[in-house]
Amino acid sequence: MTRTRETAPLPDRDDTGRDDESDSPISAEQSHLDVIYARLDRMRRSTSTRLQTALRESGGTPQARSERESYERMYHDDLTKYDAAEHNLYFGRLDLSDGETRTIGRIGILDDDENDSTLLLDWRAPLSRPFYLATPAAPDSVAVRRHIRTRNRRVTAVNDERLDAGDIDAVSRGDVVNEAALIGALNAARTGEMVDIVETIQREQDLIIRSTHRGVTVVQGGPGTGKTAVALHRAAYLLYTHRDTLSRSGVLIIGPNDDFLRYIGQVLPSLGETGVLLSTVGALYPGVVATRVDDRTGAAVKGDLRMIQVLKNAVRETQSLPSETVTVRFDGYPLEIDRDLVRRARGRARSSRRAHNQARPLFLRAALDELAQQHARRIGSSTIDGSQLLSAGDVADIRDEMESDAEILTALARFWPQLTPDRLLHDFLSDTGRIRAVTRGWTATDREALHRGAGSRGGVTESDVPLLDELAEIIGYDTADDERSEQARWRKQLADAQDALDILTGSAPQDLEDELDPEILMAYDLIDAEQLAARQTQRHSQTTAERAHGDRTWAFGHVIVDEAQEISAMGWRMIMRRIPNRWMTIIGDTAQTGDPAGTTSWGSVLEPYVARRWQQHDLTVNYRTPAEIMSVAADVLAQIDPDRSAPTSIRHSEVPPRAVRVSGDGLADAAVSAATGDGQEAVDDGVTAIIAPDADVAAITARATETGGAAAGVRVLTVTQCKGLEFDRTVVVEPASIVEQSPRGLNDLYVALTRATQRLTVVHSADLPNALAALG
Repeated sequence: MTRTRETAPLPDRDDTGRDDESDSPISAEQSHLDVIYARLDRMRRSTSTRLQTALRESGGTPQARSERESYERMYHDDLTKYDAAEHNLYFGRLDLSDGETRTIGRIGILDDDENDSTLLLDWRAPLSRPFYLATPAAPDSVAVRRHIRTRNRRVTAVNDERLDAGDIDAVSRGDVVNEAALIGALNAARTGEMVDIVETIQREQDLIIRSTHRGVTVVQGGPGTGKTAVALHRAAYLLYTHRDTLSRSGVLIIGPNDDFLRYIGQVLPSLGETGVLLSTVGALYPGVVATRVDDRTGAAVKGDLRMIQVLKNAVRETQSLPSETVTVRFDGYPLEIDRDLVRRARGRARSSRRAHNQARPLFLRAALDELAQQHARRIGSSTIDGSQLLSAGDVADIRDEMESDAEILTALARFWPQLTPDRLLHDFLSDTGRIRAVTRGWTATDREALHRGAGSRGGVTESDVPLLDELAEIIGYDTADDERSEQARWRKQLADAQDALDILTGSAPQDLEDELDPEILMAYDLIDAEQLAARQTQRHSQTTAERAHGDRTWAFGHVIVDEAQEISAMGWRMIMRRIPNRWMTIIGDTAQTGDPAGTTSWGSVLEPYVARRWQQHDLTVNYRTPAEIMSVAADVLAQIDPDRSAPTSIRHSEVPPRAVRVSGDGLADAAVSAATGDGQEAVDDGVTAIIAPDADVAAITARATETGGAAAGVRVLTVTQCKGLEFDRTVVVEPASIVEQSPRGLNDLYVALTRATQRLTVVHSADLPNALAALG
């Protein structure tokens, strides 16, 4: 944690704004920046040396090895943090009215002098907060707020805001602070990766980032309001504030798709945090990767809570009764497995209320008990006086023998099989007869939406993954099954280690082995197979995020869900199992819900799990979308929800959106032309995307590839694929088709129109929807 009891001295502030090389604000800040980086380099070298020392050490007690492993992980994390914070390390300075100076950056850095003073305050430290909250109306003892822009360890610009001078214009801007730095960041060209907003966090965002609420925090905001940035900075803040707890339990961030996760992937490392697990819903179940996509009807049906009972029915259906008596032989005698025997054994197992796989031993034991009694009656019923020849102990011995009889166990397993979620789900969804049997009361359309079809073997959709998770709960998978898998992995690792030692010993010169010189150390003298296997496990020790990713039952300390309005009801059940303490941050905008299985009400999603233990924050300022584009999108929002207000755009692009009408067969050419510059506008640095109806994406992608040049760098996406992303320029193709392809088509159009930070072009052949009349 950053210490702040003493601040390292800075060169005096130059209030005159002179540009003399020796006295200018840039020169003064450069001097301090040099000191900061020199200290960072020393920290990096020292940590690297300690890491190398720890890696070279070996042996010792199990406790010593465990401690060494912890140090290795800590040193590695520190080096990663130092490297990630290299860019724009120092970005802010506060000069307080009492003469105190605070310097603010990505991480906290202490000086290495004997006073251990603070060279740089971490942006998350309480003393840094006025940098984000102070305004001329409420300066919080701040006289001057300074913004420092750097590049490659050089100060490139310095901007001072005087908060004690009664700036009436600044007061009128309300909660927008650091405006010059903010506008500069917003106008910068995109690179395809999200950047942090640590320099430009606004008041309404800071209040959410540092919220102390320990329930569910919902961040509702329209397009471009910085919801995702707030979520990521909240993750960094919570890890800083609750390091001891969250470093052990981990933080999970769920996004809508892999493109989105790649887009945000560098934000947390740049803030000094690397131990966070990023995942989609489709990747939350260990060992499964969703490679297929359901149509909208199928996704809606699979996301419905009706699936809970359907899956329970599918499991119970495997607990079957024999259609005719099955005869097996034991010790030369026939035994009969009939419906009554199986029914009684099944009833005993079901009455235990255990999950299917955990109840299976009870079913087998009950069935074997009856078979043992049946066998005892058969071989012990011929006594002269009618008494039983076999004692209870003898019957127990018979049952014990039956427990290892493969024929009997195979026969019984047909009526209560060991199940796995993936096999059961595949078999169920591929069989129309089984679907009909467990979906009584459903429509034919809904049943057809469930049917996977014979040609889809092995494919899993994102909508299937919550069903796999639900089945794992119903079946009781991941308990003894995981233990057996872990034991098998250890046995293999132990065997590999033994093979390695045998090879090392066998490769020694034969005369040494013959002489048996006690002074010659062999591999067996230094380490045995178990120690070698354990050593390999330690060297490949996993981070918290890596361990959590492979454990379906892992309980995270905090979970953040972005684009949360798209999560189905079954998806929420899966997520809630990962966060028993229900400490969550949920990010979304119900006006942008495009998935038919998604939500339009946070209360309906959350109250079944947390009752009233949730609070909502609304973001109202649009930092991404220029006012010219937002005015067009606002007309669409008015048709989605007349009572919803569009967020207020903070800036103008001076380039109004335009519509280009073409013939139907020229749609792809026109879209690519508009994306690459068709003579009407210049295409400068930044990222361009074409957002098209699902059916048109392939043709437009092919045309962009054929065109080459600038078109090769243009991304062609569906609305679903562009969720959560932003681009400098967007071309939205055929809005009427976007609206028509989904029951929530207007929501999809609203999303598509609000991805641009600079320019928007609409290309169409059909008439524009009424909501876009302003473009006509």
